[in-house]
Amino acid sequence: MTKIITALSDISSRYNALFVDLWGCVHDGVNAFPDAVAALQKYRANGGIVVMLTNSPKPRAGVAEQLLRFGVPTDAWDTIASSGDSARTAMFSGAVGEKVYFMGEWARDAEFFDPIEVLDNPVKITRVPLQEAEGIVCCGPNDPFADPDINRADFLYAKQKGMKLLCANPDLVMDRGGVREWCAGTLANLYTDMGGESLYFGKPHPPIYDLAYRRLSALGFDIPVGRILAIGDGIMTDIKGAMGEDIDSLFISGGLAAKETKTTGQSDQPDPDALSIYLQKEKSSPNYTIGQLR
Repeated sequence: MTKIITALSDISSRYNALFVDLWGCVHDGVNAFPDAVAALQKYRANGGIVVMLTNSPKPRAGVAEQLLRFGVPTDAWDTIASSGDSARTAMFSGAVGEKVYFMGEWARDAEFFDPIEVLDNPVKITRVPLQEAEGIVCCGPNDPFADPDINRADFLYAKQKGMKLLCANPDLVMDRGGVREWCAGTLANLYTDMGGESLYFGKPHPPIYDLAYRRLSALGFDIPVGRILAIGDGIMTDIKGAMGEDIDSLFISGGLAAKETKTTGQSDQPDPDALSIYLQKEKSSPNYTIGQLR
């Protein structure tokens, strides 16, 4: 049974490092959450290490720039591990071929195709129309508000051609400034359900955790999983991924599941009965729960 806590400081002394989700926990896609930022700053001031662990398709530098734009200062975190970095490594290794069909918003996602330095001999990637492609690179829907089913015809063609879909962000949905949008994970799941092959690199899948451990090592830390706490509002991404890695987790109930957990009112904490029903339904067992990170 999950334990409802009132602040990160209630449990933070048990952990040497945090793996912190961003969207819905530290910011809403527009502005930072001041209480969350203050909690992370306090944790770091006491010697803790903060890894921002995000399913963003952006490379690390792009995530860092976005955090500053949203109002998250650099003293709230130590390093970043993004789904984008994991997926980019796979793409430039040729996981879906050299000629790829891109799905996403180019103005936002163009940096996904920036040259990569961690590979000795990266393949040359060329964006082409679907009919000329060897595979699909999906950073998100072309229209984040459109019904994902509009992609069925293209996905049927791609499946028949044996294309693999590289999913740069396994999140299903996100709330940007309180408005819900579809994410790449929904499209990848649709393609898989249709019989296609999707490749995932963000939470809850192992590659992004391997990257996070490497980021910790690059900082000079070798921290056992028992001393790491994962924080996130996604039951099927953040919490499922943590459980798969045997990492303790703190569920932010006031994010994606605010309605289901009745995280409302002045206390901004979940209703215990609603939370229990929700977690049983999702077959999930985070170690701790809090309404908002603070």
